[in-house]
Amino acid sequence: MQEVVHNDVMKRNVNRQWLLNSRPEGMVSENNFRLAESDIPKPKMGEVLVRVLWLSFDPTQRGWMARDTYVPKIPLGEVMRSFAVGEVIESNNNPDYNVGELVTGLFGWQDYIATDGKGMTGMRKVPKGIPPNLALSLFGITGLSAYFGVNDIGQCKSGETFVVSAAAGAVGSIAGQVAKKIKGCRTIGIAGGKAKCDWIVKEAGFDGAIDYHSEDVGKRLSELCPQGIDVYFDNVGGPILDMVLERINLHARIVLCGSISRYNTNVPFGPSNYFNLTARRARMEGFLVLDYAQRYPEAVQALAKWLAEDKLKQKEDIETGLENAPKAFMKLFKGENFGKQLLKI
Repeated sequence: MQEVVHNDVMKRNVNRQWLLNSRPEGMVSENNFRLAESDIPKPKMGEVLVRVLWLSFDPTQRGWMARDTYVPKIPLGEVMRSFAVGEVIESNNNPDYNVGELVTGLFGWQDYIATDGKGMTGMRKVPKGIPPNLALSLFGITGLSAYFGVNDIGQCKSGETFVVSAAAGAVGSIAGQVAKKIKGCRTIGIAGGKAKCDWIVKEAGFDGAIDYHSEDVGKRLSELCPQGIDVYFDNVGGPILDMVLERINLHARIVLCGSISRYNTNVPFGPSNYFNLTARRARMEGFLVLDYAQRYPEAVQALAKWLAEDKLKQKEDIETGLENAPKAFMKLFKGENFGKQLLKI
């Protein structure tokens, strides 16, 4: 069915594109995007034409829509920015990429892109044997974030207590498994809903789970972490970060990966228990996976090995059809996605 859609687009010489129509105020909505059509671009000298196959949805895209962050904000009227996997279908004297190769980069919410493979984050070939969905999930920015966050920022050690929020999400689920199965930590995950909590314990192998929908998170943290918390991998920020800071051990490490609880609000929420960082001589550090670009091969090799050894369980939430891109994106902020949110065009 997807191939029929592609052929129809090619016959009409159309490139469907979701454009940023307005900047979000509060919760992101479909009104922030506008579906448009343009001609399929022709690659200039040194460029290739890529047919986009899969889109990645990540909370950081909300920041790109609203303001300058670690990258410039998306200009109004431009294609919504996102990581994606595509196939090179035409080359105009670009020696680095061959027709038929799968590549990944910031291609955005559209059917086609002409690119020289350079730019903001560049374009990388998807290693042979790696499915395109895994190139955006386990071997994409989410799996890489988990790897470097646990190993480099968290510096997890065997026997320590490790807590992760958004534990059934793309980053949190892998971070918790690496901490548990590779580093030897006692791992507790915080997630929303019974199904997600059951999955991280029964399938992903966590030692315990806290359902923030139905349980008192602070009370359950005290019950499940009676000796305190050594490493906290934070994906949500907000009140949960405060509850963890209240329970950290000496020399604890707080890994700041994301703060999805405040992405759709203009009212900042700062931690009130930050003094515990001083009292416990602890460290709280943020990071971007882009900082580790030179070490991506190391992380991919390790993650691939652990996957082959059945030490990692990969959970994905897949939507289909470019027309559903806004819907898939908004699931991230409603807590509706289960695992890595992807879309197959």
